[in-house]
Amino acid sequence: MADAPPPTGADAMKATLTDRRFSDPEWIFERKLDGIRCIAVRDGGPVRLLSRNDLALDSRFPELAAALERQDGRFALDGEVVAFDRGRTSFERLAQRGQRPVPVFLYAFDLLWLDGRDLRDLPLLERKRRLRGALAWSDPLRQTPYRREHGEALFAQACAKGWEGLIAKRADSPYVSRARSRDWLKLKCEQGQELAIGGWTAPRGSREELGALLLGHFDGEGRLRYAGRVGTGFDRATLRDLARRLAPLRRDDSPFADEVPERATTWVQPRLVAQVAFTEWTRDGRLRHPRFLGLREDKDARDVVRERA
Repeated sequence: MADAPPPTGADAMKATLTDRRFSDPEWIFERKLDGIRCIAVRDGGPVRLLSRNDLALDSRFPELAAALERQDGRFALDGEVVAFDRGRTSFERLAQRGQRPVPVFLYAFDLLWLDGRDLRDLPLLERKRRLRGALAWSDPLRQTPYRREHGEALFAQACAKGWEGLIAKRADSPYVSRARSRDWLKLKCEQGQELAIGGWTAPRGSREELGALLLGHFDGEGRLRYAGRVGTGFDRATLRDLARRLAPLRRDDSPFADEVPERATTWVQPRLVAQVAFTEWTRDGRLRHPRFLGLREDKDARDVVRERA
């Protein structure tokens, strides 16, 4: 029998946001990591690290690719590339890697393919058992720990420690590619999501390059809906980098389907994606107290929708 082809980044299983807080012996609970999702493939040739939109991450994280090259066998695993800030995973810290040295780790939580066999139809706990034996685990490669039951207590601990939240997974579930599944649930301690950049406002005072980013998400009909502006979370290097990336995307008219109540704006094609933290959505669909964390190069802007529990 011919080998099954290994999966790609676009095959990554997606979790569904929920406001449920529950304990159930049929589920496992993992820490929600604040990094970049990665499908890592070792199949005889060079190791490939693939983002959710199949961008190659090998050159961005060469130490992770080198660690996987030293392993035996052929495999494809699902995990998260993370950096730490005071003991917590931080996308903001990870986004600084292009500006300064930032140690990174690959936390693996699923095994999708092994020595030519597709494992995605196997139950989750069986895939995790095989993951433990598939690699020799040492930094920067780590396994994501999990617990059975006690989801509510673990969620309370996660929020108290400043984690982003938990991922709850049905213990006997298969791995469903290219779909958002209710067998995997996101339980968030704080609000945050990806949003497309549709323009910027002029800088004021001592700020250079740009003032605030104008953000939006796509609706079911492919229209970009305005979600508000973010003007905090930038340093000078970040502002310069954003201005450089946004300049070639300029356009004459607004990309938003809604009226944008901002003056002195520069519009852009909504190609870049920002990771933004905020306290809540307002009644009119705007972000309250948003803060810029970094750019998400692993996410296609057309896939950015408003996450709802």
